[in-house]
Amino acid sequence: MTEDWRQGGFGIYIHWPFCEAKCPYCDFNSHVARHIDQAAWKAAYLSELKRYASETPGRVVTSVFFGGGTPSLMDPETVATVIEEIRRLWPVANDLEITLEANPGSVEAGRFQAYRDGGVSRVSMGLQALNNEDLRRLGRIHTVEEALRAFDVARNCFERVSFDLIYARQNQTLDQWEAELKQALNLAIDHLSLYQLTIEDGTAFGDRYALGKLRGLPGEDLGADMFDLTQDVCAAAGMPAYEVSNHARDGAQSRHNLIYWRYGDYLGIGPGAHGRLSLNQKRHATFCYSNPKRWLDAVDANAPEQERETLDASDAATEFLLMGLRLREGVSLGRYEAIAGAPLSEERLDHLRSLGMIETLEDRLIVSDQGFRVLNAVISELLRD
Repeated sequence: MTEDWRQGGFGIYIHWPFCEAKCPYCDFNSHVARHIDQAAWKAAYLSELKRYASETPGRVVTSVFFGGGTPSLMDPETVATVIEEIRRLWPVANDLEITLEANPGSVEAGRFQAYRDGGVSRVSMGLQALNNEDLRRLGRIHTVEEALRAFDVARNCFERVSFDLIYARQNQTLDQWEAELKQALNLAIDHLSLYQLTIEDGTAFGDRYALGKLRGLPGEDLGADMFDLTQDVCAAAGMPAYEVSNHARDGAQSRHNLIYWRYGDYLGIGPGAHGRLSLNQKRHATFCYSNPKRWLDAVDANAPEQERETLDASDAATEFLLMGLRLREGVSLGRYEAIAGAPLSEERLDHLRSLGMIETLEDRLIVSDQGFRVLNAVISELLRD
């Protein structure tokens, strides 16, 4: 177990918890604050990097990801200093990928240039929709025009740019989504994240939905049709899905997200950040305090994590399947057996094969197109007691 993480790689996630406004569908750990002490946050991140470096000496960092929240609200100097410290504390891959999430409303050409000069190599933009009415419904503070201007700024600064769209929105038709998706693909991009709108408990949308006030959401059949259309249109444009919700041109897959899906190790730094860390023959789950002030105070006390959870073989193997089967490349059956201490049931594999849900190619277990539509059910069957 200690060395299994090498098959997925080693990355660092930095969570910036602040946004200009809270989107009604968002269940991420994000907060709106009038004043942010950038110096205090920089010092806290540097302190945490040093603490983790003492546990993971010599590991090669393959990816760094600034997520949030809205990391494009971070001072570029803070970002640059964090990157410089990571390079000082660990060896890094020659092709190290450093991604920063950005919202169009917080983009300025000068800031993007400064992020690039500080070491950022990839930007992921939260556009979410390409019509103003739906942007308003989603609680976004930018317009389509602002989004496209921001995207132009990004692609002029960075070789690699991705953006997110949400589909299956209120009153959205299949034809409307197809037109919007084709518009997105016509932009000069190499990666798209395309998420079906989900209603999460604890969000404003979740509260409205519970009261019957979130009308016009697509039914299950229309949602499935939108998913199928997304796969077909993106594949025809040379950007096939490499994961359930992510599409890329060859070689442009998000290396950081691949660490998660290939079940590598990653440090989670910042309020609410989660991590996976293999130490002392065990894989550990790490959790940081969610409240920003609570986390800052805990860093000062050198105790920003809640108690680590040591994953047993069964839990680790379950995570491995949950993450890895989201990928079109599938998972290694031999690696599953090494993590779990026992192979998957051949009877269940045969059953799912007979239904056309999976295929096995030598050592790899791969979910079929049909299986991807009911992925959770496929995984549940594989893991059934």
